[in-house]
Amino acid sequence: MTDNLVITIGRQCGSGGKLIGEMLAEKMNVKCYDKELLSLAAKHSGLCEELFEKHDERPTSSFLYSLVMDSYSMGYTTSGYSDMPINHKIFLAQFDTIKKLADEAPCVIVGRCADYALEDYPHVVSVFITGNDRDKMDRLKELYHVDESKAKDIMIKTDKQRASYYNYYSNKKWGDPRSYDLCINSSTVGPEGAVEVIMNFARTKQEWMKKKK
Repeated sequence: MTDNLVITIGRQCGSGGKLIGEMLAEKMNVKCYDKELLSLAAKHSGLCEELFEKHDERPTSSFLYSLVMDSYSMGYTTSGYSDMPINHKIFLAQFDTIKKLADEAPCVIVGRCADYALEDYPHVVSVFITGNDRDKMDRLKELYHVDESKAKDIMIKTDKQRASYYNYYSNKKWGDPRSYDLCINSSTVGPEGAVEVIMNFARTKQEWMKKKK
């Protein structure tokens, strides 16, 4: 465990969470990990990177969750790991990579249950970015060059996948304010405003943690 400031960002599809994460990292002069985390996890685990992309924040219907976390707590040398479904191996590889990154240096991590992986780290600030549907669909239309109907479909399906993934692998509920330190509606403050809010909140949390020691 480390004293590095790590900011994790959960986000609704189209809310600008990735952009906010990148802007935040630039302002903090640290790295932002989103898709890059998949490459690192693949490298550290020896698993194929394409598998990480295929299963990236995808829900699972497997009932072997207890096996996954039991194997994690006991280490990869257990016989259970070799028999584990590939999606669980991928989750554990990402879980370990997130912890490794947090231990190495301050950073910003987008999605992938990072807040859950680092829930015991005192200097982690967990953020969830939401937005008004109109603004989210407009952003998706511009990003993917699709019409409104397709943008809405992408938004709904992506959020459903992210929620299923998060709710399955964590002990919290995706998008529930109780699951995060801070929730921000990007439609009300904009990306730049969201960055300022997060920075101010992080400073306040760090100061409060020092007082509690």
